[in-house]
Formats: sequence, C-alpha cells, structure tokens
Amino acid sequence: MVNRTVVRGGLVITASDEMHADVLIEDGRIVALASHGSDAAGSWTAERTIEAAGKYVIPGGVDAHTHMELPFGGTAASDSFETGTRAAAWGGTTTIVDFAVQSVGHALREGLDTWYAKADGQCAIDYAFHMIMSDVNESSLKEMDLLVAEGITSFKLFMAYPGVFYSDDGRILRAMQRSAHNGGLIMMHAENGIAIDVLVEQALAEGRTDPRYHGEVRKVLLEAEATHRAIQLARVAGAPLYVVHVSAEEALAELAAARDKGLNVFGETCPQYLFLSTDNLAEPDFEGAKYVCSTPLRPREHQAALWRGLRTNDLQVVSTDHCPFCFTGQKELGRGDFSKIPNGLPGVENRMDLLHQAVVDGHISRRRWIEIACATPARMFGLYPKKGTIAPGADADIVIYDPHAEQVVSAATHHMNVDYSAYEGKRLTGRVESVLSRGEVVIDEREFTGRAGHGRYTPRATCQYLN
Repeated sequence: MVNRTVVRGGLVITASDEMHADVLIEDGRIVALASHGSDAAGSWTAERTIEAAGKYVIPGGVDAHTHMELPFGGTAASDSFETGTRAAAWGGTTTIVDFAVQSVGHALREGLDTWYAKADGQCAIDYAFHMIMSDVNESSLKEMDLLVAEGITSFKLFMAYPGVFYSDDGRILRAMQRSAHNGGLIMMHAENGIAIDVLVEQALAEGRTDPRYHGEVRKVLLEAEATHRAIQLARVAGAPLYVVHVSAEEALAELAAARDKGLNVFGETCPQYLFLSTDNLAEPDFEGAKYVCSTPLRPREHQAALWRGLRTNDLQVVSTDHCPFCFTGQKELGRGDFSKIPNGLPGVENRMDLLHQAVVDGHISRRRWIEIACATPARMFGLYPKKGTIAPGADADIVIYDPHAEQVVSAATHHMNVDYSAYEGKRLTGRVESVLSRGEVVIDEREFTGRAGHGRYTPRATCQYLN
C-alpha cells in the first residue's frame, strides 16, 4: 500500500532554487516536483493534499548543534530528548545533531551508548550524534576510527573548561591527525580556557560577581587567539576544522584568512550572537544570568561582522547550541558567583523564525536562509541529500511556512522546557504552519500531531565539503 501526500501551490525554496511547484510524497520520501498547474502535477492523486498557496514550502531545518539532557555544572539541561525535539518541530526543525559525551577515564563507546539510550524512543524528529572527546589517549584515538565507520563522523574538542572538557594542544593535534586519516571532522570550542580561568579568579577576588562579568572575562582576544591556534594545529595535522559558535569579529577574521588560503576551515554562528549582546548580560537583578553562554554574548557592533560573514560564506552554518537551563533553580546557582551560572541558552524552537526575520530585515536572501539553516549543515555533517533539500529521493522533511504571519516570542507560548525565552517580547514576521517529518505530519496547522519515538537515529556520512 503506497501512502501518498501532495503539497500544492506553494513557493518551494531550496538553497539553489525558488519555484512555484507541487511536491509529491510517497512512503515518506519526495518522489517528484512539478510546476503548479501543469499536466504532470494535475495527474497526481493522493490520500492527503496540503494546500500551500501563499506559503513557502521549505526543507525541514537541520540544527547541527544541540545539547539535550547535558549534565553541566552540577545540574543538567532542562530539555529532554522528548521535549527538545518536540519544540524543534514546532520551530520547523526536523533533524538535530546532538552531542554524546565521553567522560574522562571512560571510553568513547560508553558515552555514546549512554546517549543512544537517552534518545531511543523519545524523539519526535530524526536525530544524529557528534562525539565530545574529553580524554584523548591511544585507546580513544583508535575508537575514533570505529565511530566514523558507524556514522559518528564528527568529534568535538574543547580549548575551554579546564578540568572538565579541556584538551591541551598536544591532545588536539593527535585527534586532528587521526581525523586526517579516518575522514572525521574536528569541531572546536575555541576559547583560551587556561587564560580565562585566571581572569575569572581575579574578577571574583575583586568582587566582580554579576553575570555581565562572564562576558568581560571571556575576552574577544582569547576567542580569536584560540581560533588562530586551532587553525594552525589543523594545518600541521592536514585536517579539516569546524569552529563552533563563533561570536566575535576577530575570531571570524581568523577563519576568513584561513579560507582565503584555501584551507578546509569552516565556521558556525548562532542566533544569540546575531540578535543579542552584552546589553542582555548586563540586565539588572541577576536577569543577565539568562544570557550566560560560552562563547559569550559580545558588544552589539560584532553583529554586523557576523551577518557579513554569513553573506560572504566565511561563516557557513547557523546552529543554536541549544542548552537550556531554567532561571529558577538552575541559573540561580550562580547568584554571587557568575562562574557557577550554568552555561547555555534555549533556542531550538526560534532559529528558523529568527533567520526568516533576517530575510525580512535584508541581512540575507531567502535561499541563503535555507542554505545556512538546512542544506549546509546537512552537507557539513553527511546528511545531504537525504536531509536539507526538497528533491526527488530526499526524505519528506517539509515545512509549510507562512511568511506573513506575525508573532511575539514568549516563554508563555513556546514549547521548550525552560521558564524563560532569550527573545522575550521580540516581534517576528513569519511562522511555521505545518511540518512533515519523513512524510508524517507532526505539526498540522499549529497543532502538534507528532509523537515521541517517531524520530529515527540517522547515521551520517563524512563531511561532504572535503576533497
């Protein structure tokens, strides 16, 4: 029995094309596109027809950087795989790539199996994993090869958080050398954590304890320095590099210089760096704690450089680094000591809408919106063309998007399991209307019709931008 759906009358937008077309879906996959009103489209019959006149028909978003249920600073991210993936669906994201964590002294496999167990049967949308390497040694280096073979093709290392996730330059170099041979992609949190810890200690000793000092001690130059160092280590290793959550103009300049040399160096930024700033960190009465994340929010003038980087392709991806902690009882752990505020912001539900607002505001084109939010993350992490596009053979991960609907972002109406919104009160033009995940309607005209367990684990190929 073939299960068919037709999406009729919308403007189909991909990273490369815009066309008024109908989309035919069979058994969860896209099988054909045809001009709206054409004989071919008119001949299609289906069990379900979705009318999309006046709407955009876009690929489901691919958020390549989320942290569901992440233990951090004595607590854990407030979104489970169930609540977080449901919120993602509400926001038009149909695939997440989350981070499994290796604990120091334990095998990569042990950490990965823990994350498989957390997500299994819980996700409303499809999911995949990166691997955080906290302990680079001969054993874990050998494990990297095995993980690449089973579809875990990217490995995150930290130049920050000494005593937790931190790797020194020697360990980073060894992991990069291994990735140069096994095809994996090293993802880097690029901040000089050793130097930052000195500045944290000094600030607290001087009584500078408010949330805004989190941003002041994690200096722009220490992000730029670490980014430069990561690039040079990758050059020595002959390995590609993907720098996560780029927040500062000076760090972006290091990426641009490397790319100008033809190096396989890639950069990601996040909506918080494009729409928020140190003004938020400085909000009174400890409200600034809501905006504590690392890399930190920067002064507003950095935003123009990041938008320019997205237009010139010196930055290729916008992910969320979704890692929510409730203000009450979690962020409050840092009252009187900013270094104890759990690092992370909620955002998995807001990314597609915020980036559409960037289209409305003239920062990026519609096709660039789809490129940085859907197609490029899918290609970067070996999911394309199954994910990230609307084309025959692709999974039917499709969003019906109303570009004219107006909304006000608020914790009162969002679906993330967190008690505040980083974008509270922000007015946006554009809103998700319906969402299909592998052909199954999970948001139906602003009603959630999905279920935990619909989402499938998706093994990944290696990065599709490498020669």
